[in-house]
Amino acid sequence: MKKLSDWQSAFDQWFRLNWDHEDKAHDLAHLQRVWASARKIMQDTDADPLVVLTACYFHDVVNLPKNHPERHLASGYAARETLRVLAADFPDFPQSLYAAVSHAVEAHSFSAGIPARSLEAKIVQDADRLESLGAIGLARVFYTSGALGRPLFDSQDPFARERPLDDTRWALDHFQTKLLGLPATMHTEAGKALAEYHASFLVEYMARLSDELFPDQQPGGEIRREFMDRLKPS
Repeated sequence: MKKLSDWQSAFDQWFRLNWDHEDKAHDLAHLQRVWASARKIMQDTDADPLVVLTACYFHDVVNLPKNHPERHLASGYAARETLRVLAADFPDFPQSLYAAVSHAVEAHSFSAGIPARSLEAKIVQDADRLESLGAIGLARVFYTSGALGRPLFDSQDPFARERPLDDTRWALDHFQTKLLGLPATMHTEAGKALAEYHASFLVEYMARLSDELFPDQQPGGEIRREFMDRLKPS
């Protein structure tokens, strides 16, 4: 019987040989980081580690651009492709785990809005959402926005004080429309604690940015207070 580390090595090798696409925010390194976060989250739980590992690696095996009209369907496509690959290229993978892996893959997506029913799905969803926060999340959001040709922020009103938020137009708006709300969506206590910690980094970035954009006003303290308050449990 394969050890978990053997399965991880096999998945690493499969992705290196079979998976190549342009979106470097969703590359093999992303899959490996999601698995690393999932391992932290699932410590001292009864989660099936092979289900979590497999779903972490295959959750983006089909990944559509954020502006694709079928983006919300991508995780369903990924779930089906995962089972096809397991059957074709990993015949020794336990078929009894297919349903659990498929659900964890399909439920990971924010845009799909599919409730995570199993502990494994909750762990994978939490681990994937951590990638949108902290220093890595900061790099990924601006990488993705650059790839889509979106400006970093509205230099006249970067924090949308007097205009509607629009993260299809301004990258920084995505902090308020989605990223800073992620801690409240986490299922596990460990995931929530990590999300709050990493979200505070994004708030600090916003504060520093505001001070640099408006040096005469120095509004960073106000930004910190406002958005850190939003991260506090209600």
